[in-house]
Amino acid sequence: MAVNDTISDMLTRIRNASLARHQTTKVPSTKMTRSIANVLKAEGFIADYEEAGEGVERHLVLGLKYRGKSRKPIITALKRVSKPGLRVYANRKELPRVLGGIGIAIVSTSSGIMTDREARRTGVGGEVLCYVW
Repeated sequence: MAVNDTISDMLTRIRNASLARHQTTKVPSTKMTRSIANVLKAEGFIADYEEAGEGVERHLVLGLKYRGKSRKPIITALKRVSKPGLRVYANRKELPRVLGGIGIAIVSTSSGIMTDREARRTGVGGEVLCYVW
């Protein structure tokens, strides 16, 4: 099935897998999903990711993280901000702070995909893709 919004699809798959307490989840592999997975790994939201499959069937296998004996998901919420129907842009002064800095906003900038903190530090704005906390 062809998906128009690969980012929303990725966030939904992660959300569903972590609510069902799955160890891993599969996401179609694109340049964008790879960079988002990279940011999530760097920020400690996912354990690791690896690429599997051949050609068109390429996908990322994301290892999800949980805390404690009750296996509470590290990712409590994922929210898509900029959608294909309504793009949301922010310059470096308007970059959002998610839960006062507890969460992250993933931003697509001219220097690549990065967190709101990194974008503020490097002084660039861009498209606010999603919030993670």
